[in-house]
Amino acid sequence: MSIAPNPSAWLTRWPQALRPGARALDLACGSGRNFRHLAQRGLKVTGVDRDAQATEGLRALGEVLVADLEAGPWPLAGRQFDLVVVCNYLWRPCFQQVLDCLAPGAWLIYETFADGQQTVGRPGRPEFLLQPGELLSLCAGLRVVGFEDGFSLPDVAGGVGERFVQRVAAVREDPATAPFPRYFLT
Repeated sequence: MSIAPNPSAWLTRWPQALRPGARALDLACGSGRNFRHLAQRGLKVTGVDRDAQATEGLRALGEVLVADLEAGPWPLAGRQFDLVVVCNYLWRPCFQQVLDCLAPGAWLIYETFADGQQTVGRPGRPEFLLQPGELLSLCAGLRVVGFEDGFSLPDVAGGVGERFVQRVAAVREDPATAPFPRYFLT
């Protein structure tokens, strides 16, 4: 049995988003490095991925939906979560559905490859690479708590090499709790 790699450092950067008992969605969860991290912290996790074999070991920890997000249909219609996590995945046609999954007060933790990645590795096709500032513009209407856009050095502990990335941590404002609560850096 292999040991799952560490969760995304961008996800662990925002512990205030990981509230025990909260409903979390790990979109394109793969073998579950982030899914496992969320479940271990007491979140009720739903994972979606098209690879049934990769997600097999996650079923004991939460809900797993096997679905091809690119071929449709959207498997989460009408569902909302307190946290939505997306790492190393981009399919622009479903971005609005991702945003629709955010309940009032919910966090979006998103990181994926950006233009320039094609010079250091995969993916290299433009449809899988964000343009400068694109992720930030896709999150219009959310309160952005953190954003990065650029080159990331290798993360040996996480098993991730050098790459070009964009990352955002954002919150859907909850009108019922206005003024909007501040999330302090940790």
